[in-house]
Order: sequence, then structure tokens, then C-alpha cells
Amino acid sequence: MVIQSSLKNCLQLCCILRTSKAGFRSTTSGGLIIESISNDVYQNLAVEDWIHDHMNLENKRVLFLWRNSPAVVIGRHQNPWQECNLRLLRQKNIKLARRRSGGGTVYHDLGNINLTFFTTRKKYERMENLKLVVKALKALSPKLDVHVTERYDILLDRQYKISGTAAKLGRTTAYHHCTLLCNADKFVLSSVLKSPYEGLKSNATPSVPASVKNLFEEDPSLTCEMLLDAIAEEYAKQHQIDNRITLINPADETVLPGISSKTKELQTWDWVYGKTPKFSVSTCFNMVYKGSVLDVKVDLDVKHGRIEVCNIDLPEQWLPPALCSELVKSLTGRKFCPKETTTVATTLSSVCPLDNELHSRWNLLCENMMMLM
Repeated sequence: MVIQSSLKNCLQLCCILRTSKAGFRSTTSGGLIIESISNDVYQNLAVEDWIHDHMNLENKRVLFLWRNSPAVVIGRHQNPWQECNLRLLRQKNIKLARRRSGGGTVYHDLGNINLTFFTTRKKYERMENLKLVVKALKALSPKLDVHVTERYDILLDRQYKISGTAAKLGRTTAYHHCTLLCNADKFVLSSVLKSPYEGLKSNATPSVPASVKNLFEEDPSLTCEMLLDAIAEEYAKQHQIDNRITLINPADETVLPGISSKTKELQTWDWVYGKTPKFSVSTCFNMVYKGSVLDVKVDLDVKHGRIEVCNIDLPEQWLPPALCSELVKSLTGRKFCPKETTTVATTLSSVCPLDNELHSRWNLLCENMMMLM
């Protein structure tokens, strides 16, 4: 049963989380179930980082429950241009986040539950965690046909993926987190997780596509709250702890000192995009201008999210080579993103003498370059 966060609970939680390692070892044991009151993906990922970095879990387990407003979350070693439709994310105002664990890309919204199991590294066992989730689901709705695969996924009806897994193993502490598709928007999910970018080559970890289905499609009587409570109850029973869920505010520095800086770091361009492994783009696009079609070839090398090498091949008579070279020179070293290209295009058009004809051609080229990003 979910309990509201009272002053007493907050003080207890604060004591548990902030006790020194020596004191923690002697004063706490068993486990703790906490749920975030925030739906912000960066705040919730920051809580994971905070618990991993600060809590002594020698005699304790922690289950962290959280839900996010629409967001796409990629694994630590993934390429966002390869994994999702960034233009669509910007249009729909859907956040993009990079987590610190490995694994593939997932779509989150309020119809998706996230579970994070914290233990010492020695006690880390994700198969047992997933079996616990399955047991809770079957106890709540016996007609559900759910089981865990060898790939640590949970399948519904033996074919639909309802849960994926990722993990981070530290020197002494570890966590395993997984999703649970309850009533997510599958149309948005399939749209944003489909990359439109062509000619992209990368050694980043690719996601493995899978057919998905919501639990609520199988049993419409379920709610996210029912599922959270059932999982918390099963977790408490299995580990012989209190099944109360304590609510936590991920922005509360009194309980989680230093959490704000962790949240800010997860939002930075250098983390979300700059941590992308080196990749290259080799593609062609057609530009239609005054009834004629022009083929343009572009080759790019991108490192740490910035353009390291840039080549644009188009006919000399269409745009002066010096102007094209200036564009290439100005893009090199810049972030591989539309805003940077817009800045470069605007700056160059203001300093270069362009007549109306050249200006139109220049804008068309820059617009197509931005479409690559």
C-alpha cells in the first residue's frame, strides 16, 4: 500500500540515506522501497546515480519505483542519431536522456513503469528480480501469460516484449533496472524509435527491435498503481521487509545532498550527445530548385558529438567553391546539431556578399544539411 510522505517518513528516509557507512552498517538492515514523486526523466535517473554512489548496501536492498513523462532513454554506449528520430522528438517536445547503464533504447511515458533494484555487487541477480516481477503480475492477474527469457526480457503471450533490462555494476554496488509496459502510447513509441538517418556507420551498441504489447491490452482492469503496489508487496515478502512505499522528492537536497548537480549533468549536451561513440555519415540528398533536381553528396565524421571531418560535393556552377569551402570550414569542430548549423549559416550569410539567387541556393543547402542532424 502506498503511503503519503509524512515528516516522520522523510526524516527516517533522510537518516537511512545520509547515515555514514560505519553507522549505516550497524543501524540499518533489510530493505527500503521508495517511489519518486517526480515524472522528470533527468531527476529520476539522477536518483539512481545518487543511490549507487552514496548508499552503503552491505546489509540493505533498495527498490526504486518511478515513472516519466514522455522521454526516450538511450544506453550509455549508444548513438541517438542511430536509435531514434531526433527531429520528431524535437517536434513533439519529447526529452532525450542518456543513462549510465548499458543496454538498448526505450520509450517512456506515464503508461510505463520503471523499476530499479539496488544491491551489493555480490548479491546482484537480475533473473531473480525479473522472476519477482512476473510472480507479482500473476498474483495480481492470473490470466496473464508472462515469463522471463534468457535475454532477461519479460514476454507477454510468448511473443510480445513488455520489459527490457539494463544494469550498472560498480566496484561494490550494483543496480538492475527494467521497464514494464502498462499503457504506453505504442504509436509514439514506434515512431520515435525509428531512425530516419541514412548512411550512418557506428560502432555504438545497437538496440534489438522487438514486438511490444501493453499489459492493459490483455487485462484492462489493471492500473499502474495496482502494479506498483503488487510489485512492492512481492518484493517486501521475498526479502522480508516492510511493504510500505516511501515517497521521495528527487529535488530535495536535504535528503539527497548533491542531487541537483547530478540532474544538471544528465541534461547537458556533452552528456546526452557528446558521449556518443565516433561515427560517420555518408549520404546523398536531392535538392529541387526552380524545377531542376540537384544531387548533393555529404561525408561527415563525428567525434564526441562534434563534426571532425566535413565534405560537401555539389556542382561548382551551382554555388561558388569558396562559399562551399567556407561552410565546410565553419561546420568543422561544431556540434552536430541543427542549432549550430543555423548559427553558421546565419553568420556566413551576413558576412558574405550574396545576391538573391545565391542567397536562395545557400538557404536551400543549409536547410538540407540541417535535415541530416
